[in-house]
Amino acid sequence: MPRSFLCLCVLLLFWPGPAALAADAGIAAFQGVWRGNAVSESDISANFQLTSRDIDVTVRTGDGGGFNIVWNTVQRQKGDPNNPREKLKSTEMQFAPVRPGVWRSLGNGDPLNSAAPFAWAYVKGGSLNIVTMQIYADGRHETQSYRRTLSGTGMALEFIRTVDGEQVRRASGRLVKVAK
Repeated sequence: MPRSFLCLCVLLLFWPGPAALAADAGIAAFQGVWRGNAVSESDISANFQLTSRDIDVTVRTGDGGGFNIVWNTVQRQKGDPNNPREKLKSTEMQFAPVRPGVWRSLGNGDPLNSAAPFAWAYVKGGSLNIVTMQIYADGRHETQSYRRTLSGTGMALEFIRTVDGEQVRRASGRLVKVAK
């Protein structure tokens, strides 16, 4: 057996998978335009406990190690359950680096005195995680957690919304990269 073949076999045996490469690459691994679908679960409405969503996510890295993310979600959770109304929800956030693998939203304010949520992002284990926190005027708090995990076939999305520590919505889906 040629020595070069043996070296290639050993290299392939220990080659890290896409998630490990994404963890090493940082935010650049998530750059691009991603599209797909998700299923949302909630107990808020008896008629819309399980709904379909269309999702697209665009991640662009910038100078200085920051990034911009835009996500659009077509929600179907109101109106007639047999023909639900579609509502487009769009969110755009810009993040600046705090330390390696951790970013702060440039839109952050004081969580007790601002209408905008406090947000941060981090990359861990092949996942881009974005967490937002908002404190309402009456003291209750809401957190939203978005986990976007790279895999060989695209990106898995997991979303959890909690109010005062109680989960009120969960969504999960798959996206594929459609542009760089």
